[in-house]
Amino acid sequence: MIVVELRKLFRRPRTLVSLALLVGLPLTVAVLLATTRVGTAAGNGPAFLSAVLNNGSLFPAAALAIVLPLFLPVAVAIVGGDAVAGEASAGMLRYLIARPVGRTRLLLAKLMSLVVYVLGAVLAVVVSGYVIGLLFFPAQPGAEVVTSVSGPALTPQQVTLRIGAAMLYVALSMLGVGAIALFLSTVSDSSLGATLGALAALVASQLFTALDAAATIRPYLPTRYWLAWIDFFREPILWRDIERGLGIQAVYVAVFLGLAWANFATKDVTS
Repeated sequence: MIVVELRKLFRRPRTLVSLALLVGLPLTVAVLLATTRVGTAAGNGPAFLSAVLNNGSLFPAAALAIVLPLFLPVAVAIVGGDAVAGEASAGMLRYLIARPVGRTRLLLAKLMSLVVYVLGAVLAVVVSGYVIGLLFFPAQPGAEVVTSVSGPALTPQQVTLRIGAAMLYVALSMLGVGAIALFLSTVSDSSLGATLGALAALVASQLFTALDAAATIRPYLPTRYWLAWIDFFREPILWRDIERGLGIQAVYVAVFLGLAWANFATKDVTS
């Protein structure tokens, strides 16, 4: 069942198109940076774009910063929202659950395909960012050692390990998005409706994060600690927001996957 779902996922044109766009956006930014040699001012634009001009080893982190605020969550929401609702809108869901596979097993297969997509998307961004960094931004003389966000230098080994940690952190954050979209996909028979519902939740979270009147609920919003992975590139690493972000995402994943299972297991499927 899981293999079947993975085949379906990666045979769909929108999956390949979304991965191409996630890789293409950092590539476009890299071309502009390499052409103009103009970075971003401190506090403006995606992180690390100025640093990569002297050493491209940080471009995988810059690529994550480029796709994280919008493009990566949208791609994950589309895949999660289509997981169950897409089968219902195509009239195939009744036939799938009529087979002796069980609703729980079907939902787990959908979840595994979503997890694979999230990991694959993040890995594609990081690996392509590494290649792009080598091609467009070779290390300048005297810049072989990367300077951390807080000032002290990082060795190449430390940079590699911290990019890996950032990749896992971003992947877990996107699983929170996927869990919300998957739950809505079990509620609606429209994949577009489920996707838009997940995106609406994220837009509301971003709005409340910036709203002073929402200070009491801000620490519990799903997008509140999305950018905490940048703390991996401080020396020493600041763990406070990272730990809170991991905890919040774990709660969202657990709660919305539980809701998705409870709803799907008892849902009256008519399409």
